[in-house]
Amino acid sequence: MAARRRQIRRATGWVAVILLGGCGADSGTSDAALDADASVAGGTSDAPTFAVDPGWPNEMPDLWIIGSVTGVFVDSRDHVWVTHLEETLTPEETSAVQDPPIGSCCRPAPAVIEFDADGNVVQGWGDPSQDISVYPQNPHGIFVDHNDFVWVGTYRHHRVQKFTRDGELVMTIGDYDVTEGSNSTEYLGGPAGIWVDPTTNEVFVADGYRNRRVVVFDGETGQYLRHWGAYGDAPDDDVLSGRGTPERPPPQFATVHGLTGSADGRIYVADRRGNRIQEFEQDGTFVREVYIAPETLASGSSFVPVLSNDPEQRWLYLADGTNHKVWILRRSDLEVVGEFGRGGRQLGQFLRPHGMSIDSRGNLYVGEASTGRRVQRFNLGSPQEPSP
Repeated sequence: MAARRRQIRRATGWVAVILLGGCGADSGTSDAALDADASVAGGTSDAPTFAVDPGWPNEMPDLWIIGSVTGVFVDSRDHVWVTHLEETLTPEETSAVQDPPIGSCCRPAPAVIEFDADGNVVQGWGDPSQDISVYPQNPHGIFVDHNDFVWVGTYRHHRVQKFTRDGELVMTIGDYDVTEGSNSTEYLGGPAGIWVDPTTNEVFVADGYRNRRVVVFDGETGQYLRHWGAYGDAPDDDVLSGRGTPERPPPQFATVHGLTGSADGRIYVADRRGNRIQEFEQDGTFVREVYIAPETLASGSSFVPVLSNDPEQRWLYLADGTNHKVWILRRSDLEVVGEFGRGGRQLGQFLRPHGMSIDSRGNLYVGEASTGRRVQRFNLGSPQEPSP
């Protein structure tokens, strides 16, 4: 298998970006690499640009506050769905619900929140008082499909749950706290991202916090259909994989963290600690890969991929939660052509961008985990006036 993969790579080539002065950057970077990095920072003339919208979202009701954001998705109505981790909030942040209350604000928001396009809360559901069989505990990743069902992963408890829009549980794939490895046809292992094909109703799951694979189920019945690991090979949990570079390509996925599908039948998988995106056909046939900031350590650079919504889907956006930015890639050759954002707490900056999605106008919504704990909208094109 190794020889076959080497031949594929020679045919398709690599695109790698070296960050200067960032995590683990090599001080001996060549002049050619410096020139390449400078061109990326400046972007190309036709690459999309984004400006933060300071007026989105509006204040949430009932003294709600959100913890680490683990998923963002924009549905067909341009409504924005967000999942977060209530358990990351401190007593000081949730003083109104302490016993006794230690202050007047705030209260944890429900696990799943729906905003309208103007940034107003429509509803929220998912409460720790619910039975664990129906409560999406530790949610990670969210997707609203073509039939308006809401899919939520629970990464610490190895389930993907299918709900109605108002939070009624329809189906559960996997069992609570049960896992049996990357080649299981019944159980999951740390699901992190979900994409549903509107033409086939197949559910693609980035099953990657513990397992090392993409796994596919029937969206109606939950029946297992197929799975694959890095390069389309069978996953092997006995082979350790860590940081990925073009010179040291991991033979297995390191952290299968996010995925998305294109209108022309390709699946893009973000291997977070592997510092790469791998592209596949829907049957798991490997097409090519690209490394993003391969010197990145810690959690890696490749968190969540999102495709632009023009007819050709020319652009692939990638949230990078370690370097605190969004990369812009040209999909035709997976070359990095731009970026936006930097680490920080100011408007338009990021602390661990972790969830991302796109609306019908091409605007991006980016949610921040860790201590970021917010969602920002970035309008496509030149700066625009805040939403009314």
